[in-house]
Amino acid sequence: MKPREMKDHLYGQVARIGAALASPKRLELLELLAQGEKSVEVLAQAASVDVKLASAHLRVLRIAQLVAVRRDGKSRSYRLSGADVSALWVTLRGLAESHLAELQVVMNRLLAGLERLTLESGHSLLEKVRAGDVVLLDVRPESEFRTAHIPGARSVPLDELEARIEELPRDREVVAYCRGPFCIMSDAAVKLLARHGLRASKAAEGVPEWRAAGLPLEFATA
Repeated sequence: MKPREMKDHLYGQVARIGAALASPKRLELLELLAQGEKSVEVLAQAASVDVKLASAHLRVLRIAQLVAVRRDGKSRSYRLSGADVSALWVTLRGLAESHLAELQVVMNRLLAGLERLTLESGHSLLEKVRAGDVVLLDVRPESEFRTAHIPGARSVPLDELEARIEELPRDREVVAYCRGPFCIMSDAAVKLLARHGLRASKAAEGVPEWRAAGLPLEFATA
C-alpha cells in the first residue's frame, strides 16, 4: 500500500466512528447504554422507536465496534464496548453544548425555573450527602441504579416517587438526578417534589458524566 493510500485508509477507519454517530437516535441509544446493559426491546421503548429500527441502529453501532451484544436464546441485550465509548458520548455532547448556540437555547428552556447543580459542585454535593444535609435521589429505573450510581443516592424511580413522597424528610434539601443533561426525568421529579412542599434541585450530570470526570461511583450488590 502506498503512503497516500495508507493515509486515506487510516482516516477512513476513523471516519467509521463519525458515520456511526451521525444519527440522533444512535446517540440516544449510546446514552441509554451508558446507564447499563439493556435488551433491544427496552432500548426501543426508551428511544420511542420500533424494535426493527432499534435493531438496525444497533447493527450500525456494532459494525463500528461501539457496542457489543449478548445473546440469550432468541433475546439480545446490548452494552457499550468499553467505558471509553461512554466518555466519547460525554465529550461529544459537551462539545456540542459549548459550540452550538441552538443547543444552548434549548438547554436553557429545558432548565428554566430549575436550580441546577453541575460537576464543579460534585465533591461539595458528596460531602453534604455524607453529612446528612442533602438527600440525593436517583430517579432512573432501579436496574440502572444497580449498575452504577452516585455514592449515597437513594433509588426512587420517577414512576414511584409520588407514592413514596412520605419517605423523604422535609427538613433537608432533595437533589434529583437521572441519565444526564438531556434527561427530563429529574426535571419532572424536581417539579413534583416542589408541588409537595419540598426544597428540591436538579443535578444535571449523571453517571456517565461523573465517570468521565473521575468522580466516585457505587455499585449495588445483587
